[in-house]
Amino acid sequence: MALSQSLQQKLLQKLSPQQIQLMKLLQVPTANLEERIKEELEENPALEQSEEDHDDQFDNDLKDEFDNNAEEDYEPDGSEEEYDNIDISEYVGDEDGEIADYKLRDDNYPEVDDNKVVPYRIETSFHEFLLEQLGMLKLDDRRRRIAEQIVGSIDDDGYLRRDDASIVDDLAFRQNIDSNEQEVEEVIRLIQSFDPAGVAARDLQECLLLQLQRQKAEGKEVEKAIAVLTDYFDEFTKKHYDKIQRGLGMSDEGLKEVIGQIIRLTPKPGGNHAETNKAESYVVPDFFVYNNGGKLELTLNSKNAPDLRISEGYKDMLREYDRASKKDKRQKEAVLFIKQKIDAAKWFIDAIKQRQHTLSSVMGTIMEYQHEFFMTGDETSLKPMILKDIAERTMLDISTVSRVANSKFVQTEFGTYRLKFFFSESLSTESGEEVSTREVKKILSDMIEGESKKKPLSDEKLTEMLQEKGYNIARRTVAKYREQLNIPVARLRKEL
Repeated sequence: MALSQSLQQKLLQKLSPQQIQLMKLLQVPTANLEERIKEELEENPALEQSEEDHDDQFDNDLKDEFDNNAEEDYEPDGSEEEYDNIDISEYVGDEDGEIADYKLRDDNYPEVDDNKVVPYRIETSFHEFLLEQLGMLKLDDRRRRIAEQIVGSIDDDGYLRRDDASIVDDLAFRQNIDSNEQEVEEVIRLIQSFDPAGVAARDLQECLLLQLQRQKAEGKEVEKAIAVLTDYFDEFTKKHYDKIQRGLGMSDEGLKEVIGQIIRLTPKPGGNHAETNKAESYVVPDFFVYNNGGKLELTLNSKNAPDLRISEGYKDMLREYDRASKKDKRQKEAVLFIKQKIDAAKWFIDAIKQRQHTLSSVMGTIMEYQHEFFMTGDETSLKPMILKDIAERTMLDISTVSRVANSKFVQTEFGTYRLKFFFSESLSTESGEEVSTREVKKILSDMIEGESKKKPLSDEKLTEMLQEKGYNIARRTVAKYREQLNIPVARLRKEL
């Protein structure tokens, strides 16, 4: 078939760069928003952060991020006509004759800064902690490099997941050290003596045994616990206590004491030293809901509403250019650059405001939909609610609501919740009424919490109890909800 050229017209929907940036900005959590604004301030000198609120010229109407009527970025093409037709009238105006705030500010009496800085703790990482202990040992250069390679192979939980043969290969290819498995094992035994106890273990069984061996060296009676983990580890994890008792000739009281010793051990020795993300180490609420005399009030976190404005210095540059009699090409190029930066700054300020309105609209609708929960705090009062319900009420796209719900938190009188917590599917009762699956999960959790641990309730029994309460639910659905609640099966919930 011969190649040919043809003209075709197609109707396509495409997201502009501004819309893509707005989508990313919308899903940024409050804890990271400040860093995102700092990045923009560093990249765009025409944007600055002021201390007081300033009125702006931007439209505050709520917009959906998928609105394709957004203006495109202005890109100069470098032509003579481009430089001859520079319109800067909207940038050099007197703004309705108002006096700029910076001209009225007295530097001798600085304003009180209400923005509180959240302190971050300075901590030593887990691997740095191990290397500090390694530095206290007297080792030759060869064994020290082997030890550093092993420490670098330990994961954040404190386990050494690579086998000895793989570490020997790593040393040969990366460190140019010809070693063997026996030498590597000797260094691993040395590292296993480090704090915290159980570090550099290959699996959970070895991790727990290392901790018990450390306690044994301190003079504690842990021989029976060591015997249980050495000879009956599988039976212990599956809670087949009768087999352990028969094999070791232990009484119920003796087995209880052994189990108490084991459950006090740490399954993840590196967990207390692992590095954490700033946004994950604490929760910064995006919204606050208060009950003011029976009326719910919604407040947006002040960190979501930074005070940004256009730099007056850049505006002064345009005013000087407007007053100049001679305007060469170099000056026009500089003016075009300034216009681009100001336009980018205006767009970012507008995007921040649009983010505020979108967050407030979505959260306000959720608050109205789940009004009874915010008044009482009772999880069983939650109504079935999906993303489509909120999207229809706010006239936003479902994906926009999803971005808000997945990464935002609200603080109430009854605790702090992720917005995703309020979304749930429906389940029919015998009377035909639709209730939230969150309500069923709460009742299921209360049933398991109140059961006898010596004889836990099976999924079949839980299904019968829920059906007696009027919920049409199958056993496999009960098992699914139990797994979503991170509750093990009845056999693993059994206690002596």
